[in-house]
Amino acid sequence: MESLTRTRVIDFVFVFWRPIVSRSRLLLSLVVILLFSTVALANSTTVNMLFLGPGNNTYNGYYTYPYYFSINGGKTTALMCDSFNNNVMPGDQWTARVSGLLSGKGMFGNNIMDYKAAGIIFMGVMNGTISATTGSWAVWNLFTNTGTTDPAVLAIDQSALALALHAPASEFKGLVLYTAVGSSPGHGPQEFIGYRPTGMSTPEPGSLMLLSTGLIGIGGMVRRKLLPA
Repeated sequence: MESLTRTRVIDFVFVFWRPIVSRSRLLLSLVVILLFSTVALANSTTVNMLFLGPGNNTYNGYYTYPYYFSINGGKTTALMCDSFNNNVMPGDQWTARVSGLLSGKGMFGNNIMDYKAAGIIFMGVMNGTISATTGSWAVWNLFTNTGTTDPAVLAIDQSALALALHAPASEFKGLVLYTAVGSSPGHGPQEFIGYRPTGMSTPEPGSLMLLSTGLIGIGGMVRRKLLPA
């Protein structure tokens, strides 16, 4: 008959089969597991996306920002698409992974500089310093060779990438990616950029607003470019 061992741990007496398991070590392991689980949930989560339809902005025959969604059955939310070669139709639904803009979990992986530039352009569109139509094309052109020769689009990309080079990651808090589960460039629903004031991180809209205003001059050029001759 296998012997029993008595051991005293933190003023309590327990009886275990060999080997002896320390109560304090067990508690420490549980704390570590819970900590990593919490970090994982904070950096990524999943939601149900219902595409309601695009806005009225078009450029070169394509709808641009905004794209309207109901997320988890909630109120209408405007997002910006960053994946030119993927497609969605009004009424489409899918499960998307929500992750920080610079988490490296987006459709285009660790293209951090491109995601930074896309975030700067997105905020420029949000605060009105960049045209929604040209800004959308500039974001698409960061991740996909769209073949555009539009000097306004190319100038926005160049300026945004220059700003992104020195922009700390802390200035992109609150910007998130909605990436369809199982999608990849050219396959599955598009990926979208949005601003999520709660859930992923504490937002700092002021710093991003200041950063994106570095494109004011380019935004003015874009608006002039779009005016009819």
